[in-house]
Amino acid sequence: MLGAYRVSSIEDYIFFRRNLDCGQQGTHRSRSMVVEQDGNAAEPQRGDDLAGAFGANVRRRREEAGLTLEQLSIQSSVSRAMLSKVERGEKSPTIGVASRIAHALDASLSDLIGGATAAASGVAVVLRKNDRPVFRDPETGFERHMVSAAPGAGGAEMVAHYLPAQVSTGLLPAYPPGTEKQLVVLEGTLTVAIGGISETLNTGDSLFFQADADHGFANRTNAPCEYIMFISRRT
Repeated sequence: MLGAYRVSSIEDYIFFRRNLDCGQQGTHRSRSMVVEQDGNAAEPQRGDDLAGAFGANVRRRREEAGLTLEQLSIQSSVSRAMLSKVERGEKSPTIGVASRIAHALDASLSDLIGGATAAASGVAVVLRKNDRPVFRDPETGFERHMVSAAPGAGGAEMVAHYLPAQVSTGLLPAYPPGTEKQLVVLEGTLTVAIGGISETLNTGDSLFFQADADHGFANRTNAPCEYIMFISRRT
């Protein structure tokens, strides 16, 4: 029950807000990409094929939904110019922008990143570590590794997150009702903000929460943090 968690402090809120603002101003740079955010972006570096795949999937889902760029811009609160550049693979979105686009298209982030399809009954699927689809936030260095060999099978998926020192995802948009998240911290210390409250987790600690409220993840220490997240959607 979330009622057992302590109320988020002003300091927690400022940290999440400051990291979100830093992402928008382009003050952080990823280990492998230098790009993005609305109006503050550079070109993807060679080898970053994910930007093209992400953009193609965004365009496909938008056209399937019968939406214009302008309509998707309104629904996602992402500028039309930015969406156009994302669709063409010219810009790679931050985690906040990517999440807003996914929610506006009624898609999961994994749907837009791409990867293995759900396994048929009785069939085993293997995903090798080197073949994982990886989303890298160009502003903060946050990484989202898709580790589900068959994402979406059984209405669930598993992802691994990497947060550099003193970095936050910012507050991410709420998921549809019925979406649940569970996570376990593999290394470091993680602060999770959920709808105005927060909890700090150490290595080995676990957390379950309903994801139908704005939420975010922060590493307020001087060492990296890694955690595994399990996302399930009730139908």
